[in-house]
Amino acid sequence: MNAIANKPVLIIGGSGVVGAQGAQALRRLQPDLPIAIAGRDLAKAAKVAAEVGQAEAVRVDLARADLGLGDDARFGAVVVFVKDDSLNTLKYAQRHGLPYISTSSGSFEIAPEVARHLRHPGRSPILLASHWLAGTATLPALHFARDFRRLDRIVISALLDEQDMGGPAAAADYERLTTAAAAQILDQGRWRWVRGEEAATTFASVDGTVVEAAAYSPMDVVSLAAATDAHSIRLDMALGESASRRRGEAFSTEIVIELEGERHDGTHARTRHELVHPQGQAPMTALGIALGVERLLGLAGGEAVAPGLYTPDLLIDPAYQLAQLQAFGVQVAQRPAVEIRAAA
Repeated sequence: MNAIANKPVLIIGGSGVVGAQGAQALRRLQPDLPIAIAGRDLAKAAKVAAEVGQAEAVRVDLARADLGLGDDARFGAVVVFVKDDSLNTLKYAQRHGLPYISTSSGSFEIAPEVARHLRHPGRSPILLASHWLAGTATLPALHFARDFRRLDRIVISALLDEQDMGGPAAAADYERLTTAAAAQILDQGRWRWVRGEEAATTFASVDGTVVEAAAYSPMDVVSLAAATDAHSIRLDMALGESASRRRGEAFSTEIVIELEGERHDGTHARTRHELVHPQGQAPMTALGIALGVERLLGLAGGEAVAPGLYTPDLLIDPAYQLAQLQAFGVQVAQRPAVEIRAAA
């Protein structure tokens, strides 16, 4: 383990619903990695730390430049599971040269983080992981895209069960990202912002039920556009009843990945892959962030990452991400493509 990985990974928001699972996922991947669970409620953080093991609890204050932690560089990385409007968490990481992961920004919100990096490019590796469930749609999409020589269209459809919103931070992110701006899509090679009727669509859930959805703007669309050069890309999100709950079971979360283009043998093809986690969105998000931490620190997939600005698809091998998702309980299936809407 390198020197920086001997210091605790500071997980801000680690006592929340998703943050606590993120800490547990990181512990499963890296049994010996020190972890610090940070939150405003020290007792709650201490409870999570005890459950995670080899972890400490610390109180943070996002309004302070030092986060209330002092100036000692006693951490190995900073992971933020809440929306930090002050960017004090990023400033703290850059001041100490620490790897940094953000998880809560829409594609229209990343300019402050990008500007901080451009001003101080040599200080920290910054991972912008504000993708759907921290990259658990984009990375599998890129894995399945390896079957194509040329991609024309990518559509990701996500169904979040209305009983699976998570904690207050996740609910605040959803409200902000669905109301603050239009959704960004790539339509026939042109970037567009859509809202209202233009954003509305439908897709088939994993049990065939047609659900209403709307375009959504996490970082997936821009990452996939840069990685594939597909002409049309969109991510649609539905908030409703998952297929498992329609069967009378507990809620699950669903991701449908549809690809269209030319295969390596020259034939035209459309594919549909479905990813389902029977425990909902939190375990998938948690794993996505945990994989980012271990990659930044050089604990898997290569050496520790140099200072720079990254998205998950630039650091993590898609096949490795998909294999780990399956190891953590994600069910993956390929089914015939279903056309129930106009192409983006």
